[in-house]
Amino acid sequence: MTAVSALAAGPLQLGSVPPYVQRWLDSEYALLVLLGVFVLEGAMLMYFMPSELVVPSAILLLADSPADIVAILGVAVIGATVGQFALFKLAQRGGREYLLEKRWFRVSDEQLSKFDGWFDRWGPVVVPVSNSLLFTRGMLTVPAGLAEMDDRKFVLLSALGTLSFETILTGLYVVLDTTL
Repeated sequence: MTAVSALAAGPLQLGSVPPYVQRWLDSEYALLVLLGVFVLEGAMLMYFMPSELVVPSAILLLADSPADIVAILGVAVIGATVGQFALFKLAQRGGREYLLEKRWFRVSDEQLSKFDGWFDRWGPVVVPVSNSLLFTRGMLTVPAGLAEMDDRKFVLLSALGTLSFETILTGLYVVLDTTL
């Protein structure tokens, strides 16, 4: 049974899945596409899909073993960190006003000021903390870039927070999946 046919028969009851989606999910490129999704999510460009659904959905659709779950977690951390680093560098080079002018950057001046205040008050520790929490994922990326935080330090803290968040989601999914 393929991952997609198992999903269609499972608790979500998706019914028929388009053949092109099934071919993609069952191909060797599934993790590569997932990496791209996480790069977009990390760069705050995935407004059409809540980041909280990406890893559980990927596990549901792609994982047949614990090794597959670890691979999905690895892809999630690498992809989101790459995306956040790209946004971090854009904030460093372009500045606050540049980002606020961009239509794709959907954070208001007031929201950004709030996150700037968090960064000013707590320092770099808020990067992994915010990446570990619902609704604040990635929000401290721009203040960290504007504060000219060290690149390596940002990447490490961003990856740590993403690993924490995605591990929590994975654990919740695994526990809930076994109890249903």
